[in-house]
Amino acid sequence: MMRMRMPPLRDFFPTKWRNHNLMYIFMIIELPLTIIILTLTGIASHDLYRTKLWQDGADNGFNSSPNDRLYAAANHRPFKTPIVWSSFITEYNLVLGILSVFVWITKIPVHILHMLTPPLSAFVHAGLIAVYIYSVRYQAGPDMSDPEHPQPGAPWYISKKCSVAAVKTDVHYCMQAKALFAFSIILILYYVAVLGVSLQNCVMTKEERQEREELREERRTMKEFEDYVLKSPGIPMTVPRQTGPMPTGMPGKASFHKTITRSTDVSSADLPLRQHFSSPNPRRSMHQESAETLSGHQAQSQTSF
Repeated sequence: MMRMRMPPLRDFFPTKWRNHNLMYIFMIIELPLTIIILTLTGIASHDLYRTKLWQDGADNGFNSSPNDRLYAAANHRPFKTPIVWSSFITEYNLVLGILSVFVWITKIPVHILHMLTPPLSAFVHAGLIAVYIYSVRYQAGPDMSDPEHPQPGAPWYISKKCSVAAVKTDVHYCMQAKALFAFSIILILYYVAVLGVSLQNCVMTKEERQEREELREERRTMKEFEDYVLKSPGIPMTVPRQTGPMPTGMPGKASFHKTITRSTDVSSADLPLRQHFSSPNPRRSMHQESAETLSGHQAQSQTSF
């Protein structure tokens, strides 16, 4: 039974951007936004001004007072701190600022390596939009813990001017909290823009679908050809081994002989007896020496007779 192979994901989702450099432009815009968010959340951490703004709003009658939790504990009554004044939202914003910078740093090498595909980008930025909407929602959360001083909408440092602060030193803190809220919204709008571009690149055009179909057909043809080659007995995949005797014959002249001959010709000028047998004392051949020796023996034999 043949097993059905799942086609690769690139057949369903695009893996390339129509404009690869557009993401670099987005990253350049994102860098100062994430740095500002990280700076503001870092300053606000460890309750630098959250309780002070809470108390300032209570002095003006805008919201509940931080002392209400002490009164509730003294009277053994349950008290739930409004999330807009809780430490949770402060720590959450700090973690969110760190996460934004980490995502920005990670996106650069991933996009350079062409691994930040449009579907992955859409998933990441959709998640960032969700967590930032949660942050903005509770930065502007209500405070209904005090029935005498209800706050149904955003806190006073967002809905009102900072000049209404009861303590003048809180004006600076009010501006920081207002800036954090504003840049959180700006970063959400930025992520929405990137998400829109990512989703646009996820939808393939007619030309891209035709190109994908051609590539798919080409892969199918190559697969069929490979199967045909593997199953065909008339097309050997390896060179057949020779079963007969090895052919005999005289081996060719080795190149070593040529090397020795050339080296002998070159170095013959360095032989010590070459100067002795050179002109005017040329070396006699072996035939001449043999003839002289033979004539000498004949002359001696005639003398003896």
